[in-house]
Amino acid sequence: MRLRLALLICSLALLVGCDHATKHWAETSLRASPRVEVVPGVLDLRYATNRDTAFSLSRLVLPAAVKRPVLIAMGCAGVTALLVIWVRRRRARWWEHGAYVMLFAGAVGNVVDRIVRGYVVDFIHLHHWPIFNVADVLLVAGMVLLAVSWHRGARPPPARQADPAGRAA
Repeated sequence: MRLRLALLICSLALLVGCDHATKHWAETSLRASPRVEVVPGVLDLRYATNRDTAFSLSRLVLPAAVKRPVLIAMGCAGVTALLVIWVRRRRARWWEHGAYVMLFAGAVGNVVDRIVRGYVVDFIHLHHWPIFNVADVLLVAGMVLLAVSWHRGARPPPARQADPAGRAA
């Protein structure tokens, strides 16, 4: 049990560190550059700051004067709620814990950005999609893995078939 907890904490620290290292690299290497083509016409690296939510949804409901503190408070509440849910699922399968590690790391990465910088650093640009970062990738991957985990857990176990002699196979 202690080994699993240590692995989860190390994985969490590694993922948050990776997110912040890539954001630091983006700030120092991409800020002065218009873009770096990785796959022409598909993927660029481009420095951007995001003072809003995903897809700029809060601009529809939050005045600029309260946006930053509200987004920080919502982020901290989300991280806390996620932690409470995760702790209650302590007996979950390993891939569900992996999903929670990714979700928690992604959320913490972006919340720390909002608290320290006042904005989130984005730099991965798939054409025809908003610019995002490693924390966003972790959030999406964690949600997909969690959905798969829940779906697998919701399926009934396969029925045992009896052999012709009437014994369970």
